[in-house]
Amino acid sequence: MTCDVWLPFHADEIEGLPQGPRYRFWDGGLDFPADPADCAFYCVPYLKPPAVARRPLPEMTSVRAVQTLSAGVDHVLPGLASLRPGVALCNARGVHEASTAELALTLVLASLRGIPDFVRGQDAEEWRTGFRPSLADKSVLIVGYGAIGSAIEDRLAPFELARVARVARSARATERGPVHPLAELPELLPHFDVVVLSTPLTESTRGLVDAAFLARMKDGALLVNVARGPVVDTGALLAELERGRITAALDVTDPEPLPPGHPLWHAPGVLVSPHVGGPTSAFRPRAERLLARQLTLFVNREPLRNVVLTTGR
Repeated sequence: MTCDVWLPFHADEIEGLPQGPRYRFWDGGLDFPADPADCAFYCVPYLKPPAVARRPLPEMTSVRAVQTLSAGVDHVLPGLASLRPGVALCNARGVHEASTAELALTLVLASLRGIPDFVRGQDAEEWRTGFRPSLADKSVLIVGYGAIGSAIEDRLAPFELARVARVARSARATERGPVHPLAELPELLPHFDVVVLSTPLTESTRGLVDAAFLARMKDGALLVNVARGPVVDTGALLAELERGRITAALDVTDPEPLPPGHPLWHAPGVLVSPHVGGPTSAFRPRAERLLARQLTLFVNREPLRNVVLTTGR
């Protein structure tokens, strides 16, 4: 197959790429590496602003596959309207589960055990001892039980929890137990000490965590967001944090990046990390393996994996 493939990595650095395509390196720079009209497979640059990721799409008249290196595809979706029917949009399922689950567990433990306060105490040379909550014997609700939600539960398993419950768009059974539908959230929320958000950003999850959601959470509960910032209504969250009724650990925010002076920076009981669930040492090797697999399928005209949607359907 002779066609252009745009990658955010240099092709000679990726083991296992199939022969045939013309590999073009583009990591979001001002100049395109070739005519976008000749691109058949477009791998979206990672950790670039949405406008950068979408910029070549209107000119990609021959593209047949768009591959993200993120689990979410919401940053690309607005650009798909310019594409012809039949283009496959694929996400990076299999790349980020380990890193994001690690961070979710880190945020839970750091928040419960008071690690931010210990760091501030160290900076001030103060010995801030005392009792802190433990994760042991707590109940955890995972909202968004796809590959990342499942990986989060894998890492929670050794911590002697009282209970784990799972919520997704629709009900289903798993080896670990039932997955509840989103419609059951109001009944579930009052019974959990920790609520972890790992759901994709869709029209049904945008603003899911609103004032009513937060009001249903247990007094003293911890909200952890490793999903997308707009899943949470920031104003409603700030109101609950200011009252001191719940705490939060946020890897993603709305707006993002969180600007200087925003009240979330200094809200009581909140820990903020700068959207670092994915970018770790685990990312690059997994991303390269994904690309090698996907492009081998693409060159051989076999069905791609991780297809989220196909344009025109």
